[in-house]
Amino acid sequence: MYLKNSLILANEFLNSSKDQLRKLYLKSTHYNKKISKIEIGSISYRPSLSILSCLVKYDKKKLKIEELDKENIWQNKLLKGRNYNKLHSFYWLFSIDLKSSPNITQSIIERWINENENYNSSNWQIDILSKRIISWIANSKLSYDDGSINYKKKFNFLINKQINHLINEITKSKSVDDKLLGCTAIIITGLSYENDKFLNYGLGLLKKIVIQSFDNEYFPKTRSIRQLNFYLKYFVLVRELLKESLSDIPEYLDEIIFYLGKSYSIFSNINESLLFNGNHQADLNEFNRYLSLHKYNFENINNESGGYAILKDKNTVLAMDIGHSPSRGFSNNYQSGALSFEFFFKGKKLISNSGYFQDFKNKFNLISKSTAAHSTLILENHSSCSFNINSKYKNIENGLKVSNKNIVDKKNYWLIKASHNGYLKKFGIIHERCLEFFLGKNKLLGKDRIISKKEYVSKKFDIRFHMTPGVKLTKTLDNKTILIKIENSGWKFTSNYGSINIERGIYFGNKNLFSENENICISGLIKNADQEIKWEIEKIQ
Repeated sequence: MYLKNSLILANEFLNSSKDQLRKLYLKSTHYNKKISKIEIGSISYRPSLSILSCLVKYDKKKLKIEELDKENIWQNKLLKGRNYNKLHSFYWLFSIDLKSSPNITQSIIERWINENENYNSSNWQIDILSKRIISWIANSKLSYDDGSINYKKKFNFLINKQINHLINEITKSKSVDDKLLGCTAIIITGLSYENDKFLNYGLGLLKKIVIQSFDNEYFPKTRSIRQLNFYLKYFVLVRELLKESLSDIPEYLDEIIFYLGKSYSIFSNINESLLFNGNHQADLNEFNRYLSLHKYNFENINNESGGYAILKDKNTVLAMDIGHSPSRGFSNNYQSGALSFEFFFKGKKLISNSGYFQDFKNKFNLISKSTAAHSTLILENHSSCSFNINSKYKNIENGLKVSNKNIVDKKNYWLIKASHNGYLKKFGIIHERCLEFFLGKNKLLGKDRIISKKEYVSKKFDIRFHMTPGVKLTKTLDNKTILIKIENSGWKFTSNYGSINIERGIYFGNKNLFSENENICISGLIKNADQEIKWEIEKIQ
C-alpha cells in the first residue's frame, strides 16, 4: 500500500511538472509566433442561425447591444467561474436583437481582441474558445458584415490564430465533450473560410471521436444518456452545416447519427429524464422540434439500449440499469447504480434515483456516485463499484459486470431480470434483481436475491427506493406498509422481510443543485446463503 501511494504521488508530481512547463510554453513568444503563421482569408459561407438553434437556448426577450456597457465590459475583474466563461464565450451574441448596431457589436469584439489577442489560460480554454469562434462566425451579420477593412483583418486573423491553437491543443484534452465542441468550431471555420486544411482536420478528428468513444452498438462508452444527447446534437449540427454549405457528408457521420438517433428515440419519449449515470433533468422539447424541422425521424422497436432496459405503454414506464460499468477511462460521470430502476405512471415519476451532482470539486459529486443514491441494494454501506478518490474525476477503480439478463414485454406482463458481481470480490456475493409488472392490476413485484458464492457470513443490507421532491410518504400504524402519494395517484409499498422505514435524502436531479427528498428503505441482515427479499408496489387509487 505504501509503495502504491508513493507511485501515485510521484506520478502526480510528474504530471503536474509537465503541466507547468506546458503552460509556460503556451505563454511564450515562440508559441505565439507559431500559431500566428496563417494565410488570412475572409468569410464566404455564413451558416444560418436556425441551424445553430440546437445548441443555443434563445431568450424570448432579445437584448439590444446599445444596453451593454461597451466601454467597461472587459474591465470587470470580479467576474469568476460560469459568469466569466459565459461572457468570454460570446454565446450572449445569440440573444442580441439583429436590429442592434453592428458598429457597437464590432467595437466590443475589437476591444476583446486588443486585450486578448495572445494566449490567455483563462479565456483560451478549449470549450470557451470553441464557443467564441462558433458565436462570432454564426452571428457574422452583427460581428463581421459592414466592418472596416482593418477590423475584418483583425477579426479574420484572430479566428485563424485561435483555430491554430485549438488544433495544437485539442488532442491533449481528456474531455470528449470539449473535443467535440472544438471539432465543430474547426469545421465551421473551415467551411466559412473555405479552408480545406481546417475542414479536413476537423472531419478527421470527428471520425476519431466516433471510433474511440462509442461501443460496438454505437452507444457512448460512458453509458451516459446525457452524453448521448450531447453527441447527437453536435453530429446533427455538423451534418446540417455540411449540407447547407453544399459540402460532402461523410458516410460515417450518417451512420453514427442513424444509430444514436435510434437510442435517442427510446429515451426522449419519456416525460421526465431518467436519472442514471451522470444524467439530470433536461428539457428535450426544443431539440425534438429541431429534429422534426430538419426532417430527422428516429424509430426503435427494441426495449434495450446502452445497457438500459426500458418498457413502456401509454400510462407506464419501467426502466432498469442492466449494463456493465464502463472502463476506467470512460467512467468520469459513472454512478454505481447497477440494477437500479425508475418507475413512472401517467407522466409522473413514482420511483426515482437521486440524480447526479456534476461539479467534480464538490463533495456531493462523490455522494451522488454512491450506490446509496440509487433505487437498488446496498451491502454493509458499500457501493457496488469503488472509485479512486485521489483522481481529479474520481474514476472507477473496481468495476462490475452484469449477467443473466432477461427482458419480457407482453401485453399485460413485463419482466426485467439481471445479476451483477459488484459485491463478489469484497463480500463473495452476487446480487440478482427481478422486476415484474402486471399492467392490468398496476402492480409491481420486486425480488432481490442475495447469493453467497463463498463461505456464508451474515451481512447488513439496505434496499432504497428514492422519491422525487414533493412525493408524500406515510407509514401505517402496523409498520408493515408505506403509502405513496404522487400528483395523479396513490400507491402502497409492502415487503416480506426486514424493517421498512422512511428516510430523509438528497435529490440531485437538477444540474449542480440539491434539495431534500424522502426514500423508502428496507433494512435487515442476510440470514441465509441464498436470501430472497420480496417487495411490492401496488396502485390503490
